[in-house]
Amino acid sequence: MNPARKPLGAVTRGTTNPNRLRRVDNFIAYRCGELLAAAAAPLVVDLGYGATPVTAVELRRRLADTVRPDVAVVGLEIDPVRVADAQRYADPPLLEFRRGGFELAGLSPVVVRAFNVLRQYAEDEVAAAWATMTGTGALLVEGTCDELGRIATWAVADAAGPRTLTLSARLSDLDHPATFAERLPKALIHHNVPGSAVHDLLLALGAAWDASATPFGPRQRWLATVAKFRERWPVLDGPARWRRGELTVPWPG
Repeated sequence: MNPARKPLGAVTRGTTNPNRLRRVDNFIAYRCGELLAAAAAPLVVDLGYGATPVTAVELRRRLADTVRPDVAVVGLEIDPVRVADAQRYADPPLLEFRRGGFELAGLSPVVVRAFNVLRQYAEDEVAAAWATMTGTGALLVEGTCDELGRIATWAVADAAGPRTLTLSARLSDLDHPATFAERLPKALIHHNVPGSAVHDLLLALGAAWDASATPFGPRQRWLATVAKFRERWPVLDGPARWRRGELTVPWPG
C-alpha cells in the first residue's frame, strides 16, 4: 500500500478466538478451492483479523493443508499496533501482516475473507465496501459469527453483487433456526421484517425445523429440516455440506 494513502475503514473491536472462523475456513476451501488451485498467484486476504492474528494463521494452515501448500495469506488491519504485534507470527511470503482496509492495501487477491468487520458499520456503507473489495476481481466471503464460531452466516459476493447466503451452525448447540437472525450479514440483518425475502426464508426454515423433531439427534433433525425446506426454497450444494450444519441458498435480495 502507498504509505501516503489512508486505509479505508475503521478499526474493529478486535474480538477473536482460536477456531472461531473454522466453519467459514472450511467453506472457503470447498467453495474457492478450484479458484485458488488454478491461480498463478493463490493469494487470500484476511481483512480485519482483530486484536490477535490467530484466525489468519489458522486460515493459512487450513488452506495449505486442503487446497495447495503455496497458498499465501495476507492479514490486513487498520490499527498499526495490531500489525506490529502480529509480525512475530509472519512467515513471508506465505503469511504476512500489513496495514490496510477495504482498499486491500493495493493487493489483488483471489479471495477476501472479511468476518465480523462490517457488522459495526451502517447498512448504507456495505455496498461501497463490497464494491471496493471485489473491484480487482476478488471473490468476497463476508459475514459474522458468535464469539465461539458456533453460529455463523456469510455472503459470497463478486463485482456484480451478492450471489449466495450461507447459514452454518454447530448442530448440537442449535436450539432453533431463528437464532441465525441475530448473526445475519449487515446487508440483511435490518431487512429481517415481514414481507422481505430473508424473513420468509427464516420463517420457512423454522417451520421445517418445527416439523422435523426426531429422537435420532440434531444432525438427523437438521437433514430432515433441509429436506422439508427444499420443498419451498432453492438449496445449493448437497448432503455433504448439510451434514456439517451448513445451508447455502441463492442471495435472498
